[in-house]
Amino acid sequence: MRINPNQTPDLLAALNSVQKQRDDALLQLATSRRVNKPSDDPAAAAQVIINHDRSSQADSFQSNISNVSGQQQAADSALASVVTALQRAITLGVQGGNSGTLSDANRAAIADELRGVQSELVSLANLSYQGRFVFSGTEQVTPYVVDNTVPSGVRYDGNDGLNTVTIGNGYQLQVNLPGSQLFSSAGADVFQAMSDLITAVTNNTGVDAALTSVRQAFDYVTAQRVFYGNGMNQMDAQKTFLDAQKTQLSSQENTLVGADTAAAASQVVNTDTARNATLAAIGRISQNSLFDYLK
Repeated sequence: MRINPNQTPDLLAALNSVQKQRDDALLQLATSRRVNKPSDDPAAAAQVIINHDRSSQADSFQSNISNVSGQQQAADSALASVVTALQRAITLGVQGGNSGTLSDANRAAIADELRGVQSELVSLANLSYQGRFVFSGTEQVTPYVVDNTVPSGVRYDGNDGLNTVTIGNGYQLQVNLPGSQLFSSAGADVFQAMSDLITAVTNNTGVDAALTSVRQAFDYVTAQRVFYGNGMNQMDAQKTFLDAQKTQLSSQENTLVGADTAAAASQVVNTDTARNATLAAIGRISQNSLFDYLK
């Protein structure tokens, strides 16, 4: 029978193997992951990369939602103030239409207040959010400018452009209405209606017709607010969906690569035992000679 007089290389190889198992188990305990490099489980590692890409994409969509949701809320709030201002204008117009009970001074005072409402409306239509004008279409210019050379006394310098944002795969959401649609629409021109009412009250003629125009503008702007309400609802729903998707991806990743910490801890104990036994064996071999194997 042939006896190998030098078992040290085999024992060292076994020691290295045990040490590697121990290191792997300790790494799993430290990271709570059983797959810490692609070679640990190539298929699971590949799926994790795909999940990370999808999660990053969801983060991007959520960032887009966050960026525009504030603008949507600001726009809706501004339109609510426009509606309130137009309601005030209607009330003043009704007062100004009582020609039998008002003096010229009273009508002049009402006309002045209506001019104040007109100025408030211009300011609201020029809403700026984070340095960008909300109602100028895709142009970044002050949308409305007081200009006495135009019939309404207010000129629109924006355009009819629409802005969209991507909030999901193939899901684009329109996020603005240009001022030309909101405030200067044919048949519901806010500034023309206000100008006509100011003139009618000042001249004490045609107040009823001017009030009709203001009421039409009031109804129109009120209806347009639905756009922003719908937009905010869609973004809220999409954000909820994206949150759920990220939770699902995280859970799936944990299933794919999560460590069994109890098994890893047991592996550390077992490899410690095996490591100590191997070291003891190496120690004994160093004290033996060939004659010990021949006894």
